[in-house]
Amino acid sequence: MPTPTVEKLLILQDRDQKRLAHESLLRAIPRDIAAIEQKIAGEQTALEAARGELQQLELKKKALENEIGAAAEQMGRYRSQQLQVRKNDEYQALGVEIEHAQSAIGALEEQELEVMYAIDEARRKLAAAGEELKHNVSGHEARIRLLRERETGLQSEFQSVQALVAAAREGIDESVQRLYERLAVKPGLPVVVAIRDGKCDGCHLKISSNVESESRKADKVVTCDQCGRIVYWES
Repeated sequence: MPTPTVEKLLILQDRDQKRLAHESLLRAIPRDIAAIEQKIAGEQTALEAARGELQQLELKKKALENEIGAAAEQMGRYRSQQLQVRKNDEYQALGVEIEHAQSAIGALEEQELEVMYAIDEARRKLAAAGEELKHNVSGHEARIRLLRERETGLQSEFQSVQALVAAAREGIDESVQRLYERLAVKPGLPVVVAIRDGKCDGCHLKISSNVESESRKADKVVTCDQCGRIVYWES
């Protein structure tokens, strides 16, 4: 049967564990929110990458248009020169240059067509990515709102638990509180445990006969001689 002091310590331990559980939940919420925000940032980066790809394709198309225009102007000059020359070999040489220009324009126009197809595909991808991002961000933001609401509720509960912990400390001798605090440095582990079948219920090792005898005394606080936990005799 726990002594009066041990009974108070058991109440303190129960409330302290609830406090630790609330602290753990509160610490997790900012991490969860940061993870969601990171997902949003990643999806926005992917969208910007898709937008950048489209812009690059449009710049490439513009450059090809300029090259085609320049080649067409050059071919026009060759044709004008061809009309002015009198020698046959000069006429034929200009004819070769015109053919080269036509060939170059044809190749550039094929590239332009490929780029135009790529632009259409990039625009479809960008539109789809934008819609997906909009949908995903809406879901992510909803989750963040729920987490923040949960955080507010937990903070309120945490304040109540802290008050209960403070109330549980009342009436416990300061030296016993210091012993409890020293043992409670590892969160989550029970500090106050029963003696069952001659063994500490914390480390499950056999206690000495002296500890067992001391634990039976009225309002006595004793510790396990194996692990140091506060132990009490459970009849």
